[in-house]
Amino acid sequence: MALIPTLNTQHLRLRPMNLNDWPAYAAFMASDRCRHMGGPFAPDRAWGLFCADHAQWDFFGVGALMIEDHDNGCCLGQVGINTGPLFPEHEIGWLVFLQAEGLGYAFEAASALRDWARDVRHLPSLVSYVHQDNTRSCRLAERLGAIPDAATGHAPGDVVYRHFGPQAG
Repeated sequence: MALIPTLNTQHLRLRPMNLNDWPAYAAFMASDRCRHMGGPFAPDRAWGLFCADHAQWDFFGVGALMIEDHDNGCCLGQVGINTGPLFPEHEIGWLVFLQAEGLGYAFEAASALRDWARDVRHLPSLVSYVHQDNTRSCRLAERLGAIPDAATGHAPGDVVYRHFGPQAG
C-alpha cells in the first residue's frame, strides 16, 4: 500500500480522501460544473470515479488529494494525478467546489502537487488535459507555467498542457 502524502501550503492542507468527502464530491459531479470532465455524472458513475481517485494510490503511487482550508477545515475541492491505462501520461487535474472558485485555491493546490510530483515522486513528465472550452482551467494551466503541447489528449477537444518533462514531437 502506497503512503498517501499530506501536503501543506500557506492556506491549504492537501490530504487523503475520506468517506466524509463523498457528499460534496457527488454534488459537484452531478452538477453542470463538471461538464468539461464529461459530466454531469449519475451517482453510480461519480462513485466509481471517487473510488478510482483513491485506488490509484495503491496501484500507481499517485492519486487524488482533497483540498482543505487550513483555518476552518472546510473541504474546498480536489487535486490529483491520474495515470493508468486510460491516461497516456501522468495528468494533474483539479476541481474546486463553488464556494472556493476564483480564490486562488486551485492554483495553490496544483502548484504544491505539481512540485511534489517532480521533486518527491520524481515523475518524468506531467501534463494537464483541459477541454478547449474550459477557459478558466486553460488559464490556470498557463498560470502554473504549463505550455501547450502536441501530445495526444485524453479525450476529444482536449488541449494538452505540459508542466515538465519531454516535449512531444
